[in-house]
Amino acid sequence: MLKPETLSIQGPVGLLETIYLPAQGNARGVAVINHPNPLQGGTNTNKVIQTAAKALTGLGFHCYLPNLRGVGNSGGEHDYGRGETEDCIRVIDYARAQHPELEKFVLAGFSFGGYVANFAAQEREPDMLLLMGAALNHYTDRPEPQAAPNPNKTLIIHGAEDEVVEIKKVLAWAEPQDIPVIAIAGSTHFFHGKLIALRDTVARFSPVVLD
Repeated sequence: MLKPETLSIQGPVGLLETIYLPAQGNARGVAVINHPNPLQGGTNTNKVIQTAAKALTGLGFHCYLPNLRGVGNSGGEHDYGRGETEDCIRVIDYARAQHPELEKFVLAGFSFGGYVANFAAQEREPDMLLLMGAALNHYTDRPEPQAAPNPNKTLIIHGAEDEVVEIKKVLAWAEPQDIPVIAIAGSTHFFHGKLIALRDTVARFSPVVLD
């Protein structure tokens, strides 16, 4: 496996420190994966998004994991999802411009990162929207997450025992759109002890959604 690189991508309010993981084998697309809430310590080194990236690189995706504004060495200040959505879109455009010959595009996020990914998907519709432990119907001080732009291209994975974003919130968001929710039995919000199950679930179901 090729070693990850750290890139500096120009964002709306400063540079965005971004981990780049190249695709393994025959490349088929790019993926942008967003980290959890930085107010609770979320960064692009988070184990959940790193696990998702390993699964997606194995499926042939060049993965970009940005530190959104105010996180790590990225410029700007935390903006509760609004500015972070702009950051995400900028990274998407950069990533796709680096690989213009590759058509497939995955947009993903964990927890707060799933909240951001969902809004960014309204502007840059992905071939797969991957939401892991996503903050759906969760925040009371900001806009509610919009419906997925394409429910048939949305993959939701959630911990059955999630203590941060209760699975019933996600089910309530998914139900009107007829989006299945894959629950990992025994898993809490951070998928402690269930990262291999998460990796295998992403690897197993992503091809179904993408194809």
